[in-house]
This record gives sequence, structure tokens and C-alpha cells, in this order.
Amino acid sequence: MTSLVRRLFAGASVVAVSVLAPAAIASAAVTVPFQINPAPFGNPNGSFDAPPVHCVAIVGEQPGTVKITGAKDERWGCMLSTEVRWLNLSTGASGTGQLSGDNQGIPGETTLQTGAGQVAVAVLPASGPITPGFATFFVP
Repeated sequence: MTSLVRRLFAGASVVAVSVLAPAAIASAAVTVPFQINPAPFGNPNGSFDAPPVHCVAIVGEQPGTVKITGAKDERWGCMLSTEVRWLNLSTGASGTGQLSGDNQGIPGETTLQTGAGQVAVAVLPASGPITPGFATFFVP
């Protein structure tokens, strides 16, 4: 009798793990890094006028949303008060956002309601010799 109970328990455990594992994997947030390149003299490391900018797209925190923020500690590294344009390549939906933040301790960040699908994002610096940043990723 105990052998039968053990087999049933083992079988139920395998089924439970196989059902719950994909849900846990799908709900994990994924960070997609991208860089906004400074343009002076073609120097990828930037200069005093235009330092390199390292942004990330965080997908999977909430369904159908993307958070654009900095790649450095405490979400610093992306530009402040900069326009973000997005296009959902799967649905054709598009929109814009604005990186918030200031130089008083609040890093630049915006959450975009893109919907699920393959999404392209462009971060467009307002001024200066800086090329836009661009990334594509899947939003669950």
C-alpha cells in the first residue's frame, strides 16, 4: 500500500512541477540592455559633453508593459526628461512616453503600456551630439 501511495505522490509531484514551472518562468522580469551612443569624434566612451548612456528595458514585471530606466545602480544611467517612442510590431499599436527624473536623486524612468508582442523602442535625446538608442524585445 505504501508503494502505491509513494508512486501516486511522485506522479502528482511531477505533474505539479510541470504545470507550475512555466508560470514561474513566464512571470520572471527580463532586463534588455541598450546604449545611447555619444557622437563626438565617434568616441563610444563619450566625452565631457556627451557621456555614454546605458538604458535597460524591463519586461515581464506586469503583462503588456515595459519599463525603460537606467542600467546602473539604483536605476541610474539613462537620460532624464527624454522622449521615448515605441511600436508594437505584432499589433501595430504605437505611442510615446517621457523619461521622468531629475538631478536631485530621482533616476529617469517611464512605464509604457505597449501590450503583448514584439516591441521596438527608441529613446530620443532632446539635444546635444547624441544618437538615439534603439532596442527590440518581446513583451509578455
